[in-house]
Amino acid sequence: MTKARIAVVDEKGADFALREAEIARAGPHEVLVKMAAIGVCHTDLAVQAGDLPTNFPVVLGHEGAGTVEAVGEHVKDVAKGDKVVLSYGSCGRCRPCQEGDPAYCADFEALNFMNKRLGSDDAVFEDGPNAAFFQQSSFASHSIAHERNVVKVDSDADITLLGPLGCGIQTGAGAVLRTAQPPAGSTILVSGVGSVGMSAVMAAKVAGCSTIIAVDMNEDRLELAKELGATHSVKATKDGDTAEQVREMVAAGVDYAIECSGNPDAARAAWNSLAKRGTQVIVGAPPSGTEYSYDANDQIMTGRKIVGCVEGDAKVKQFIPMLIDLYQQGRFPFDRLIEKYPFDKINDAAKDLHDGKVLKPVLMLD
Repeated sequence: MTKARIAVVDEKGADFALREAEIARAGPHEVLVKMAAIGVCHTDLAVQAGDLPTNFPVVLGHEGAGTVEAVGEHVKDVAKGDKVVLSYGSCGRCRPCQEGDPAYCADFEALNFMNKRLGSDDAVFEDGPNAAFFQQSSFASHSIAHERNVVKVDSDADITLLGPLGCGIQTGAGAVLRTAQPPAGSTILVSGVGSVGMSAVMAAKVAGCSTIIAVDMNEDRLELAKELGATHSVKATKDGDTAEQVREMVAAGVDYAIECSGNPDAARAAWNSLAKRGTQVIVGAPPSGTEYSYDANDQIMTGRKIVGCVEGDAKVKQFIPMLIDLYQQGRFPFDRLIEKYPFDKINDAAKDLHDGKVLKPVLMLD
């Protein structure tokens, strides 16, 4: 067995505690991955804080990237030595999975939040914490993933950058390219330009949107959004005049609004910024129980649509390599969002993300 360094959250609200533990062998459809770098996502922090569910103690982390060390006997997609990115888990058997929508897997919550190890009831770490978070629990030097959420990348790819493609980056990009699918020349608003929103801005540029409006309370982030593709920016205020400012730029309102902030007031402002027949894509993940409210007659009379989006509606084995291709072409410079930290500085990385000092921390292994 392999000894792994792991970061454990023992209980709701606790810091990450660094330990060592023996990791189990990969099952028949599983892959043992030696981590190179792991993105830290707001979802990790929300689960750590108890705003989203899990079963403590737990090894979090769901934006892993590294090198395959071993594969189960039935694994065909990857082999020892391959570079891989890890993404979300899905069962492969339910109706959404069978119809090509694995992000809406009937067992999504159990497989991604509640540490249900797909294909095995055995613990990943003997007498240790729960460690099948998003079928990877990648805040560790070694991780066990299922072949369904392991994506092979080219051998010359910089694996230290690619982990965030497994969740945050693909979520923002997919919300535009796969969920909204705006035609070239359309208008779009991105509400909240953290790493997910910045990815949505870059994707909107790739899609050929003529007007891309970034909305945030942070002026530095708005400046970066304009460097990455936004044509306009709006500094959000607590007074809530965002929609009025947007309509000064696009009189009829925007065709699409990608809501990444998870804030009810921001979601309403984005809704009010939509044109008739416009579409709002809800991406930002607020605490469980948060409600967004809209006037029903307003929705009826405008023909506006509200669409939920998980993981950018991504089919990861196709979408992640596509994003890498766009990056290599210079059309999707997501590396500008990344700040690297040593693995043992995980609590510093989490705090800086929480405080808004960085967009996308990435933990580096030795």
